[in-house]
Amino acid sequence: MIRYSLVSVVSVIVSQIVLFIAQSFWSARTSNIIAVCVSAVPSYYLNRAWAWGKTGKSHLMKEIVPFWSLALLGLVFSTWAADYAESNAHHITSSDLGARLIVNLAALAAFGVLWVGKFFIFNRLMFAHQPEPSLPAAGG
Repeated sequence: MIRYSLVSVVSVIVSQIVLFIAQSFWSARTSNIIAVCVSAVPSYYLNRAWAWGKTGKSHLMKEIVPFWSLALLGLVFSTWAADYAESNAHHITSSDLGARLIVNLAALAAFGVLWVGKFFIFNRLMFAHQPEPSLPAAGG
């Protein structure tokens, strides 16, 4: 849980920085897509190797497809939240900085909602350590 949380902190920092900077050039929707894509790659590898101790080749159906499916879910939900926040930020502030911060908080909140569920999916299904089958004792 601690390692998963630390990986999430790294991912959030990367995503939030990219999202904030990208809003200088693009809409909240486009900026969030870029931020999620950039932060998802280190998130996958850090979760797999460090949080769950997996090595070797990734398993397509047990690791890659579920992780990227959840990443896509996070992308869709956070992009909706960022777009909604950008559309309504002017009701709260007239400041560009304030509007950008509102977008960042909306995207962060969307990922926060998904965070706990993803932990259980990762821990129970994707990166769970399966005990090796034991061989019967000789001469038994």
